[in-house]
Amino acid sequence: MLNFFFNFASKTKHKVFMKKHNFYAGPSILSEYTIKNTANAILDFADTGLSILEISHRSKEFQAVIDEASALVKELLEVPEGYSVLWLGGGASMQFCMLPFNLLKTKASYLDTGTWASNAIKEARLFGEVDVVASSKDANYTFIPKGYEIPADSDYFHFTSNNTIYGTEMRFDPDAPCRLVADMSSDIFSRPIDVAKYDAIYAGAQKNLAPAGVTLVIVRDDALGHVDRQIPTMLNYQTHVKKGSMFNTPPVLPIFSALQTLRYYKMLGGIKELERRDLEKARVPYDAIDSSRMFEGTVTDTADRSIMNVCFVMKAEYKELEKDFIDFASARGIVGIKGHRSVGGFRASLYNALPIESVHVLVEAMKDFEATR
Repeated sequence: MLNFFFNFASKTKHKVFMKKHNFYAGPSILSEYTIKNTANAILDFADTGLSILEISHRSKEFQAVIDEASALVKELLEVPEGYSVLWLGGGASMQFCMLPFNLLKTKASYLDTGTWASNAIKEARLFGEVDVVASSKDANYTFIPKGYEIPADSDYFHFTSNNTIYGTEMRFDPDAPCRLVADMSSDIFSRPIDVAKYDAIYAGAQKNLAPAGVTLVIVRDDALGHVDRQIPTMLNYQTHVKKGSMFNTPPVLPIFSALQTLRYYKMLGGIKELERRDLEKARVPYDAIDSSRMFEGTVTDTADRSIMNVCFVMKAEYKELEKDFIDFASARGIVGIKGHRSVGGFRASLYNALPIESVHVLVEAMKDFEATR
């Protein structure tokens, strides 16, 4: 097997690849550090003579991977005592049902800010009453609702911190008179989080952490075991807490990649440094959009603008040029900027691994395209 990889590498080493500026919303760009270390582990993991693709998850070498990854999550996010870090399958969409399965006894409150929040609400209704405290659906989710009240008798309040499709984000930890839970799939590790305010945080990996296939869950241990219903073994958080995410074979490769990303984040200086970089990156396209005669943002309140997913469109008089701009940008190595089909226009995803140089290339393309029209 190793000879195959080495022969393949030898045959392709002289091939020239055009640099791509990757703005895909997910799966998305990963750091070179993560990609190179993962590629090396596919050839030979931890000097075992085996690929990470074929190593036993029960081996001491992989146990060291999952232990270090969990420890780094706790270190980077300053997770207090009494919480468990879980590495699960099924994506964030599995958490839409797994979370209410474990925490919803009678009634839960949800904030409806986009497609993924709406999907979470739909799943929660299978387990009890759901109170949607506010929604921006009627305005095509172009803002984050404010001024709503959360019933104190709710089992928990759920919100989606960043909405990839619509480009809105809540960059703060809200107060709630009940348990607080959040889907942070697309902006975790982009700002400091007061984890002590939460009973559960979950995040699909394929934005700021690792390839698709693993889901990070941070859960308060004493929030579990209070519902009366029987929970299937695989959907019970306590199963995975007790077994250290090893009840069944975990997604080994994505967890290894997550470890590389977490190491990289620590090397860069941690979450505050990542936030500084992300804010700096986001200012560049938003300034260009705000000063453009051709482009305009889709989020109505600038305070709600996501720094992870910048959504924008052509102004009405230039609408027919949207495909032309995508083709124009593509010729410059810019990929992944087409907006979600439900919104149209453009979406530039600025996840942690995206270098600011790519953002400048996009803005330059916007300005050059505008200058020719």
